[in-house]
Amino acid sequence: MDILERIKKDAGGPIGMYQAYSHGYFSFPKLEGDIGPRMTFRGREVLNWSLNNYLGLANHPEVRKADADGAAEFGMAAPMGARMMSGQTKYHEQLERELAAFVGKEDAFLLNFGYQGMISIIDCLLSRRDAVVYDAESHACIIDGLRMHTGKRFVFGHNDMESLRKQLGHAQKVAEESGGGVLVITEGVFGMKGDLGKLDEIVALKKEFDFRLLVDDAHGFGTMGPDGRGTAHHFGAIEGVDVLFNTFAKSMAGIGAFVASHKYVIDFLRYNMRSQTYAKSLPMPMVMGAFKRLKLIRTHPEYLERLWTIVHALQNGFRERGFDIGVTQSPVTPVFLKGDIPEATNLVVDLRENYNLFCSVVVYPVIPKGEIILRIIPTAVHTLEDVEYTLQCFDAIRGRLASGEYRKPMPNMADK
Repeated sequence: MDILERIKKDAGGPIGMYQAYSHGYFSFPKLEGDIGPRMTFRGREVLNWSLNNYLGLANHPEVRKADADGAAEFGMAAPMGARMMSGQTKYHEQLERELAAFVGKEDAFLLNFGYQGMISIIDCLLSRRDAVVYDAESHACIIDGLRMHTGKRFVFGHNDMESLRKQLGHAQKVAEESGGGVLVITEGVFGMKGDLGKLDEIVALKKEFDFRLLVDDAHGFGTMGPDGRGTAHHFGAIEGVDVLFNTFAKSMAGIGAFVASHKYVIDFLRYNMRSQTYAKSLPMPMVMGAFKRLKLIRTHPEYLERLWTIVHALQNGFRERGFDIGVTQSPVTPVFLKGDIPEATNLVVDLRENYNLFCSVVVYPVIPKGEIILRIIPTAVHTLEDVEYTLQCFDAIRGRLASGEYRKPMPNMADK
């Protein structure tokens, strides 16, 4: 079949198949105005719980000024070229040193984008002789990186240490036969359910098995551990994490990412990560803005304290009202409900149109049929009044869901 004819017949795939009535409302919604708890959605102000702006830095006046000053001084084009060829600056090097020191590693390497960077890290670290063992609920960037690996892959049950031990046994045997090594990959904070990777227990398994550990701590950097230094510090396991990945797209409220490790590992990545060798250097406004963001994280612990004040109020409030928020140990707050896609659709429309409350919804095929996740992301700039109002809204929609009020045809929001 012709490629484009196949695409036309496929009608958008398992997620895009609903685009006819979801585009612009459930998918690709436009949130307008200054980034924060109050934004505009389709002409109406909404209470917004759908941004990973954990520390409230996105619209911080000092951050906005640093971004503007960086653009005014250097422009968006500088530096022109890839780091290895013509895109290196003293500012890139200085930011790498400061980031490495903050997370407790010898060296760091700036990356243009988090998703792209994680794929490239995995591709760069592994040879065809190596075996890799990864958590079953790893982020898509990890899965896509693993698709590039031509060696053996073993998946362990999510946060299941007995499963990991079993798969490590298989992986170590394969590595011994091939002359390769073993890499374990997990996350610090799992972004869908908010639970933490058991980094301390994984590190402890190094006493039984010979492996290296790569951790994606996108949601943990800035939110977990002393001073927001990350989930590995939360567990006191930073020495056992061999390669640490963090993004600027969450707590740093920016663009870019970095990987931190031993200096010899970072030197290897600098010269072998294809996504960086053949891509333009991180633009100067992003670099200069990152300095300000990192400084604010280091010098204003009250931002982290405010975040956790909101997190505890929100999560305790949900639990006290009998809502199922799973086993989250992080700011990520999933609310688990039961219902099919039409019910989820009508529920979300009710929240947005009648309660002016915006949060993300997750349904099949991302999660099993019959389940609904409303994903709440608290930030340091939300208020306790925002929390109380949200809890009242969720009480109301839960009652309507239970009564069957949402069992009606799905609205075609694309026509509205």
